[in-house]
Amino acid sequence: MSKGFEGKVALVTGASGGIGRASALAFAAAGAQVVVSDVNEQGGTETVDLILAAGGAAVFQRCDVSQADDVKALVRRAVSEYGRLDCALNNAGINNMGANEYEDDVWARAIGINLTGVMMCMREEAEVMLANGGGAIVNTASINGLVGNGAQPGYTASKHGVVGLTRHGALRWAQAGIRVNCVCPGVIETPMTAPLAANPDMRKILDSMTPMGRMGRAEEVAAAVVWLCSDQASFITGHPLVVDGGATAV
Repeated sequence: MSKGFEGKVALVTGASGGIGRASALAFAAAGAQVVVSDVNEQGGTETVDLILAAGGAAVFQRCDVSQADDVKALVRRAVSEYGRLDCALNNAGINNMGANEYEDDVWARAIGINLTGVMMCMREEAEVMLANGGGAIVNTASINGLVGNGAQPGYTASKHGVVGLTRHGALRWAQAGIRVNCVCPGVIETPMTAPLAANPDMRKILDSMTPMGRMGRAEEVAAAVVWLCSDQASFITGHPLVVDGGATAV
């Protein structure tokens, strides 16, 4: 990947694996200093180690995005460590596959992490970016933020909410130099989908859900994230970028 992020600071939540890790690595490869965050300290530290081994710069900060104090501390760490914040990927999220999301606690957890967590991250990131004169924020939604899912009301509602929150942020900060977009991945090979994909029969089903006939790779989503944060996307804001191998084209 070409450079273009030298001197910039990127923050990635949910970066212990999957799309978050791939995005943190991609930001670092493009020249950014990266603040890696997750509740999974071991995985997050491994992501930092991978960046350092490749000659990049990164630090880890544990953060539960459903906790306002954790989010405030995360953004403060970016500023104290590197002096600024230019880009952010609000990627931390959960998928309660197989759970009854109509149960109060399951619903609350899905909304608390997937939607409220994104809101609190955006709020803190934007405050710092406003002081810097601008920046770029990307939120991780899902194709289930654009189409229905009959099995998961909490997940679907939270991801639809992320798309709406993204559009709100884009309008709120459009003239302040902050662009806000989101990515809407389809079926992607990540630690979240790994238990299902490990079953050969289920893997065939997952592959068949995409017109391209395969699951997507985390690196393919990461490339979209970094592009949305780059100067090449300077006139793009409020956009839900679908990365789904054609699944929503059906």
